[in-house]
Amino acid sequence: MPAYKAPLRDIRFVMDDLLDFTSHYQELHDSTEVDHETQFAIIEEAAKFSENVLSPLNAIGDQVGCTWHADGVTTPPGFKEAYQQYCEGGWPALAMPEAFGGQGLPESMNIVVSELVSSGCVAWSGYPGLREGAIKTLLSYGSEALQNTYLPNLVSGKWTGTMCLTESHCGTDLGQLKTKAIPVSETEYELSGTKIFISCGDHDVAENIVHIVLARLPDSPQGSAGISLFVVPKFEVNSDGSLGNRNQVNCGSIEHKMGIHGFVTCVMNFDGAKGFLIGQKNKGLEAMFTFMNSARLTTALQGLIHAEVAYQGAVPYAQERLAMRSLSGSKNPSGPADPIIVHPDVRRMLLTIKSFSEGFRAFAYYVAQQLDLSEHGTTDESKTQAKQLLALLTPICKGFMTELGFEAAHHGVQVFGGHGYIREWGMEQNQRDSRISTLYEGTTGIQALDLIGRKVLGTKGALLSNFSTIIMEFCESQQNNQNMLEFTQPLKEVTTQWLVLAKTIGQSAAADPEEIGAASVDFLMFSGYTTLAYFWARMAQVSFEKLQQEGADTDLYSTKINTAKFYFQRILPRTATLKLTIQSGAENLMQINAEQF
Repeated sequence: MPAYKAPLRDIRFVMDDLLDFTSHYQELHDSTEVDHETQFAIIEEAAKFSENVLSPLNAIGDQVGCTWHADGVTTPPGFKEAYQQYCEGGWPALAMPEAFGGQGLPESMNIVVSELVSSGCVAWSGYPGLREGAIKTLLSYGSEALQNTYLPNLVSGKWTGTMCLTESHCGTDLGQLKTKAIPVSETEYELSGTKIFISCGDHDVAENIVHIVLARLPDSPQGSAGISLFVVPKFEVNSDGSLGNRNQVNCGSIEHKMGIHGFVTCVMNFDGAKGFLIGQKNKGLEAMFTFMNSARLTTALQGLIHAEVAYQGAVPYAQERLAMRSLSGSKNPSGPADPIIVHPDVRRMLLTIKSFSEGFRAFAYYVAQQLDLSEHGTTDESKTQAKQLLALLTPICKGFMTELGFEAAHHGVQVFGGHGYIREWGMEQNQRDSRISTLYEGTTGIQALDLIGRKVLGTKGALLSNFSTIIMEFCESQQNNQNMLEFTQPLKEVTTQWLVLAKTIGQSAAADPEEIGAASVDFLMFSGYTTLAYFWARMAQVSFEKLQQEGADTDLYSTKINTAKFYFQRILPRTATLKLTIQSGAENLMQINAEQF
């Protein structure tokens, strides 16, 4: 596995040149301490931690993995020590509320740090990461007593968190879950049932684990309308905040997975475990979506980090590996062959990875800014606008970025040829590790149904119209910029097609609801390619402007423009095929009987 090197110059490009984080923070409440100097002091320290502490653990976590024992799970060597160092540095509290010991910084700063941490060792990053969703759920729905009991230690990282949703018989269809919660008192319950695929369900990196659990009360209605949400600690918490007895929740086994071996995934058994109701009875799914939406953006980041890791491994190899001669004549006449980076097909793969990773960074950071504004905007209008953008862009971000992150990891293996299939280079690990990101927190198909069903058709196109207006206004602002026409013209065309396709799907679905499912994933991917085109057009526009300034980083900005050209000419045309498959309708999927497969 190549040693990770934080791409600080590109991160600065997005934060400073493209999205202007400093001005953004001035639009938020309580933003005075997040000046430019503070931003990059945080990022540089996070980069050091990722490069020096986490990156060396990446291969170890894969090769050693987690070990199950009857009394608990042991993480790979170095994981526990790295976690303690992370907590001592105050990193878990970065974007957490000051009322519970947090530093109160904006979520967008946390997202940048999360990129660095996850890139260093994606398996390790899950241990502190899942805690954030538990915190947000308790902040939004937990009683004052629950918040005071659990949040200080969750915020500090002393305790970690999980979300316990899935059961073996129901998967994503949570309306079928069977875990029971029997009342003991007005707020206390005993939970019994088995959950599977529970990330960080048991481990040795923290002294307590706070499980956020979906379960059904005895008198609840069937289906998703009868689900409630509970907090269930691994160790009970005494009135003075100290740890009490071990609760009746245990790890029955750990999953043997394709990748992220250092990140434990558990079967969790609740045998009359003591739990406490979060929010209202039978309203658990609503509360759980607070956790899920937080996790979806974090998962989307994995598309970025797997592309970045693939790029950092593939480029040096392509520059050094000698094989064959350039078709246009030798580029290395003193050597036995040319470096493979001279070959067009290798460049195609490298530029594909590059256009994905750098485009994803712009996309993810923009969405993170909307998170900031949705919670801390200075006007109701800015908050509403941000919430609408988040609603539309979150499923696109999660589904699209993870799918193309996996593609980027594939290209990383392919650049190495046969060597990419060998463990020592790390590319095959990156591909194995990347595969899960398209599955958890809702598969690509689930994200796609959410996008087209709830966010587009469910709002009668309002959310899509809102974002498409932003894109069109950008294009109009550049109509007299000759440098930008090769970007803005196709961007306007594909955005118009996006709106037309949404309307077409809605009309078809009125006659046959199956049309929604038939078009959903292709529509999500079309949406992703269009959205990424918007960010690449913006990056090109900024780069053209910066090149006019004295002392500009010519290599950086000219490379951005050339990568934007590659994206528009080689990647964006994928939307033409997606348009055709969307328009082909549901009949070609549904006409074969189930027995005929």
